[in-house]
Amino acid sequence: MRYVEVVCTGNICRSPIGEVVLRAKLAAAGIDDVTVTSSGTGGWHAGDPMDPRAAAALGRHGYDGSAHRARQFRPAWFGERDLILAMDAGHYAELKTGPGTVEMFADADVPDPYYGDDEGFDEVLLQIEQAADVLVDRLRA
Repeated sequence: MRYVEVVCTGNICRSPIGEVVLRAKLAAAGIDDVTVTSSGTGGWHAGDPMDPRAAAALGRHGYDGSAHRARQFRPAWFGERDLILAMDAGHYAELKTGPGTVEMFADADVPDPYYGDDEGFDEVLLQIEQAADVLVDRLRA
């Protein structure tokens, strides 16, 4: 089994969307040896569900994020994850201090939609879907 961790700031917007989308795309591709989880660099939302706007965007596109509960990334996970995917350059820089394999989720920063409107969540979801397709191709091997 391979383990992938998707990381953003509070684990209520970008990284849970990334987790849900990547997990669904892996399942659709018949890839069943990858476990995808998500977390945040900060722990202030720990235990909370994802932002309702993120859940609504997922729902509008046929995904279900209702089971998500936020959690903070733990340094011990560097040794337990095969791949850690950062949502933006700030997360990447913070995570790169550890010993694990850290990469960007997408070719460009996935912007934080938290302070914007609902449309921003749909735009982030589209960017994440496109990046997840590339990741699925990589993880197929």
